[in-house]
Amino acid sequence: MSDAMDEYSETLDQDLREIRGALFDDTLAVLTPPEPVCVHEDVPIREAVAAMVARRQAGVLVVDGDGRLAGIFTERDVLMRVVGAGRDPVRTRIGEVMTRDPEALPLRARVAHALHSMAVAGYRTIPVVDESGRPTGVVTATDVIRWLADLFPEAVLNLPPGDSLKNPEQIDAG
Repeated sequence: MSDAMDEYSETLDQDLREIRGALFDDTLAVLTPPEPVCVHEDVPIREAVAAMVARRQAGVLVVDGDGRLAGIFTERDVLMRVVGAGRDPVRTRIGEVMTRDPEALPLRARVAHALHSMAVAGYRTIPVVDESGRPTGVVTATDVIRWLADLFPEAVLNLPPGDSLKNPEQIDAG
């Protein structure tokens, strides 16, 4: 085996160790979850959707009178529970169609745990809460995909399907 191939193999092994480390060690904090849009149960669906659109977020978190997480309402809920069910978005209150008591994670939870929850339960959005249950952020599947993509060298990400690296010894892993 050539020296270049030995060096490439060693670099690849190091990259894989870094990726494994990130998968096991990185917390949700590395995703810098955006501040959530929070509403109360009595808010009309139309108002909640307007807030989602204005903030370009995939959902809103529903809080109780003490500001603690009570539910979540997402794009999928708009489709399935409002439009698909023929409900009037002006008259229907979010409390009627939200998902109550959603799974939420603290900022110190590992990204791998969020990814697992998304894969197993089919979530696309997970609320991030503080110790008292008050929302502090939202993590989406898109956030996790971006994080995963950032773990790989650009040369690998830009390979066409079925292609291989032409000069693996020249990969810049960052």
